[in-house]
Amino acid sequence: MTRTVYVNGAYLPENEATVSIFDRGFLFADGVYEVTSVLDGKLIDFEGHAIRLARSLSELAMRSPIEKADLLEVHRELVRANRIEEGLIYLQITRGAASDRDFAYPSEDTPPTIVLFTQNKPGLADSPVAKVGIKVISIADQRWGRRDIKTVQLLYPSMGKMMAKAAGCDDAWMVEDGAVTEGTSNNAYIVKGGKIITRHLSNDILHGITRAAVLRFAREAQMEVEERAFTVAEAQGADEAFFTSASAFVMPVVELDGQAIGSGTPGPVATRLREIYLDESRKVAI
Repeated sequence: MTRTVYVNGAYLPENEATVSIFDRGFLFADGVYEVTSVLDGKLIDFEGHAIRLARSLSELAMRSPIEKADLLEVHRELVRANRIEEGLIYLQITRGAASDRDFAYPSEDTPPTIVLFTQNKPGLADSPVAKVGIKVISIADQRWGRRDIKTVQLLYPSMGKMMAKAAGCDDAWMVEDGAVTEGTSNNAYIVKGGKIITRHLSNDILHGITRAAVLRFAREAQMEVEERAFTVAEAQGADEAFFTSASAFVMPVVELDGQAIGSGTPGPVATRLREIYLDESRKVAI
């Protein structure tokens, strides 16, 4: 089945979709993106993703080519057209295509480019990986300083994924000034003495939508949360660890740089938080 995608107001078969070679997303990574999960054919945390999208656009002085209500309908139509029960919807907005390559922004009347496409992921919620956990390595964080903006500048995270793969692991946690910032595409957490520890919000990390929801659910469940930086050594000495993202929800981390974390198996806090997140998110999915 050929996917239906959305490009600049039109629904098209994926093999007919095109973007200009002068698009600034292609030439300069001058664009932002979001990923929304789909469970049971419904959107998870759409409102949070829409709010963060608006913030990212604002931080880059980029205008949106679509109203939020219309964006919701595009998401729903792509879910319907592609028969997505469990999966992901990727959205990218760029500053558009000027008449030629130029570092300076094009004129304000240049239409932004908007693209959305789906990924069908049966079994997304019941991932077998979550039952065994993943292994990560630590790498230097060499990204630009505005990681709070969800841009399409993903080269270094891609390199980090490949570093992890070369080491026989699943992902990398990035380290700056001796402390873990985040994973290549996720927010990082450790658990010590029942306390959940995760880096505080700043320009150093992405303000994860799943992160916000999971911490809210944790506090509602009377779990203790501390938002601060932690070191690789702290993580290796933790009782358990995990990460959160829109595509993996809550994922246990069982090894860091070759050293088992806790028992080397998914811990009770991560396991319970994953259950809570999936249950509560399904209740309010749209």
